[in-house]
Amino acid sequence: MTHKIHKSDAEWQAQLDAEQYRVTRAQGTEPAFSGQYYKHADQGTYLCVCCGAALFNSEQKYESGSGWPSFWAPVTTEAVASKSDKTLGMTRVEIRCASCDAHLGHVFSDGPAPTGQRYCINSLALDFAQRSSDKT
Repeated sequence: MTHKIHKSDAEWQAQLDAEQYRVTRAQGTEPAFSGQYYKHADQGTYLCVCCGAALFNSEQKYESGSGWPSFWAPVTTEAVASKSDKTLGMTRVEIRCASCDAHLGHVFSDGPAPTGQRYCINSLALDFAQRSSDKT
């Protein structure tokens, strides 16, 4: 079971820059093709920018052409939570960090095998831990 992190808006605003706060705490999005992790190809783990929880591994990242970092699966099914999002006149599935409830992006059912899922994630919601050269 994931330990839940609770902070006030003031605490999140003090910890995050304005754009990170807008995306993760106010359910914003970054412009397509603008995020630092969109074309990122290093090997390692993508972490929640708010709490540091491991969310996605580089092995599950792929180029979807959507303009946002895309993954076919999270690091574990418990790492992310989902909920219905009916904003913008459509129904989508919003993805949040299971540890701190940060808005990450959305998941769609048009991804590659083996899951058929496309986790479309804002770079502003992510941090990255590069894999050491001694690990395979």
